[in-house]
Amino acid sequence: MAYLEAENAYAEAILAPTAGRQRELFEEIRRRVQEDDVSAPVWRGGWWYWSATREGEQYRSHHRLADGGHTLDARHALEAARSGAGETILDENAVAAGRDYVALGVLDVSGDHEVLAYAVDLDGSERYTLRFRDLGSGDDLPDVVEGVQYGSAWCSDHRTLLYVRPDAAMRPFQVWRHRLGDHVEQDRVVFEEPDERFAVSVGLTRSERYVVVQSESTMTSEALWLDAREPEGRATPVLGRREGVEYDVEHAVLPEWGDVWLVRSNASGPGGEVATGFAVIVLPIGSQEPVDVLVAHDADVTIEAVDAFEGHVVVVERAEGLARLRVVDLGDGSQRVLEQPDPVYALSGATNPEWGSSTYRFGYSSLVAPVSTVDVDMSTGRREVVKVQPVLGGYDPEAYRSERIWAQASDGTAVPISLVCQRDLVLDGSSPCLLTGYGAYEVAIDPAFSIARLNLLERGFVVAIAHVRGGGEMGRRWYEQGRLASKVNTFTDFVACAEHLVRAGYTRSDRVAIRGASAGGLLVGAVTNMRPDLFAAVVAEVPFVDVVTTMSDEDLPLTVGEWEEWGNPVADEDAYRRMLSYSPYDQVRDEQYPAMYVTAGLNDPRVGFWEPAKWVAKLRATTTGSEPIVLRTELGAGHQGPSGRYDTWRDEARVQAFLLATVGGP
Repeated sequence: MAYLEAENAYAEAILAPTAGRQRELFEEIRRRVQEDDVSAPVWRGGWWYWSATREGEQYRSHHRLADGGHTLDARHALEAARSGAGETILDENAVAAGRDYVALGVLDVSGDHEVLAYAVDLDGSERYTLRFRDLGSGDDLPDVVEGVQYGSAWCSDHRTLLYVRPDAAMRPFQVWRHRLGDHVEQDRVVFEEPDERFAVSVGLTRSERYVVVQSESTMTSEALWLDAREPEGRATPVLGRREGVEYDVEHAVLPEWGDVWLVRSNASGPGGEVATGFAVIVLPIGSQEPVDVLVAHDADVTIEAVDAFEGHVVVVERAEGLARLRVVDLGDGSQRVLEQPDPVYALSGATNPEWGSSTYRFGYSSLVAPVSTVDVDMSTGRREVVKVQPVLGGYDPEAYRSERIWAQASDGTAVPISLVCQRDLVLDGSSPCLLTGYGAYEVAIDPAFSIARLNLLERGFVVAIAHVRGGGEMGRRWYEQGRLASKVNTFTDFVACAEHLVRAGYTRSDRVAIRGASAGGLLVGAVTNMRPDLFAAVVAEVPFVDVVTTMSDEDLPLTVGEWEEWGNPVADEDAYRRMLSYSPYDQVRDEQYPAMYVTAGLNDPRVGFWEPAKWVAKLRATTTGSEPIVLRTELGAGHQGPSGRYDTWRDEARVQAFLLATVGGP
């Protein structure tokens, strides 16, 4: 603790000359945000539900309004929410009173709308305390369950909740059953996953007929189901587990087959042929034999998710680097892909709880367009924008341009870059540039809007996202080409993107800053070792940088489950050599390193605080340059950083001040 506190003091001293700029940047973010705001209300079973923020408050509050006859449409419900109608079911600010950190892991109202299950983490460790609130009286019930994780499912009796527990290594491995009024010692295990590669989750189908337990490793998964009307029932596998086969399920009712599972799987067809981009097959509940294919495999398309409703199915796909929505009419079997208004955009998930709904809600934005909450009629394709994210202070999207350009990787692969800058930018190399990336776990970093980013854009920055291999932007094959033995592609792709931005005149190497968090911190750490001359500043947030040591320790959270992502350096010498070749800590050498701003979280269960701490110490001891290398550790938080929105904005202002001091000035 003394060491980390000393590092924090050093970071504060180094950044002291930017204190005024930090305050300025924080206030600019705050002025642009509509602090009194509400989310677009969601209708579920006779109630409208939404969340709200209030000026001066760090956290959200959660509300609802009775509308049994569904007399309000979404826009009128939004007006009612803005007017203060309805009742408060949970105020996170009240939960946070006297505390520096609060995060919700569960927020789940029972099917009869009488009880709220909510779980709270008070230190960033991602171990939550589960409580139950009587929504009639507003009082918490005496039932308290310690040490739970994300995920929950109410059974049809509205008194039985299934929840998830982690093991000592923070792997979610058990699903438990709690009945309201029973002592927690009476809770029983519904399912336990013994294989340490797998993590479990639990949820209720949209039809509220079935509870689904999902157990999955990086490359294998299995779904089990329980009838929600039988709280004491046993979990039954939908399909037997097979190594290398991934699948998840949605309940649907089809005219020809009745109750079925829609199985999104990478094994399709009667012989289990490999479907790299996944297919959606039809499996009658209780059967092991598929009877139909709802959406066939397409090698150029990756199916990411399936949402089933009473009359339609929405399939979330990714093609040509962009997410898209395919709507299937269960009545006549017709399919349509919904058109989006911009050539480059980001789709984000939204809550769609109603089984009988004819509309589908999603979030839509781009690098220049604030987030819109959109309801689309699944029968006609007609769009209605329910709410647009307010941006105060006269933001003009026409002042900026967003585009997608392509870099050529060292092996000839074209790598996409999403980019935003001032519309009149002159490509003479004089502009500062912030290049970000991630490149792991098949996660796609889409070109979405950010209010905080406007601070940099107004000051002439080019902000770019490198969609490197290892991520999911270009489908499953893109991911496969950036993991295990092919991991080096992630790093060489990123270097190629930076070089392309310099070569094309967007910036020059002494004005390039790079930023990444967690596995993205590994990315920026690795490329800094590879090409310290190419970057002038590095921001590495909770970075996974001590790769070999961490992946050799089975007692650490996530290690065993991540061997399929990175390799097992204990059992496989090739994996050891490969990981050693890019591990940022192990590859620090006598070079002139750029200025670096590194963060950690004391209670982080995903990346131990010691990883960035020892990396910074070694960088300082080894660099031949004089640029500052600082470490700032959140001593009361974990992987996600501070939990309050004002604290988050102050953190962002600190990073932006560092960027302006290193690459943003003349």
